[in-house]
Amino acid sequence: MGLRAMGVTIDCSDPERLADFWSEAIGFSHREGNGGPYITISNSDVDRAVNHLTFQKVPEGKSAKNRVHLDMFVDDIAVEVERLVGLGAAVISRAGDPSHLGFVAVVLTDPEGGEFCVVGRPEHQPASNDSTDS
Repeated sequence: MGLRAMGVTIDCSDPERLADFWSEAIGFSHREGNGGPYITISNSDVDRAVNHLTFQKVPEGKSAKNRVHLDMFVDDIAVEVERLVGLGAAVISRAGDPSHLGFVAVVLTDPEGGEFCVVGRPEHQPASNDSTDS
């Protein structure tokens, strides 16, 4: 197979704002483009991160649930959710019972309403931290 990398392109109204958010969220340190109409961010220290994200300016707003979303696998869901909310994310669904492959997930939205999940295994979550199950 000749595949070298995998990236995701996200339609948005403000590429600059989303590139800022996701650069902080994932730790991407390289940025290309000026938002007219693209900005691509890449070069994360996260082990096995997606190679890059590209934000493409489009005239229409988001009108329905995303058909594709990003999952961020973390050691401590509550700590990561708190960090992301501080960057501008909003929680739309708290962690419930374990589902697919035994993971639990908190569903959030980025600053433009794009859904993504913070995912972890319930046995790896600190017992004293209940902020993901309320």
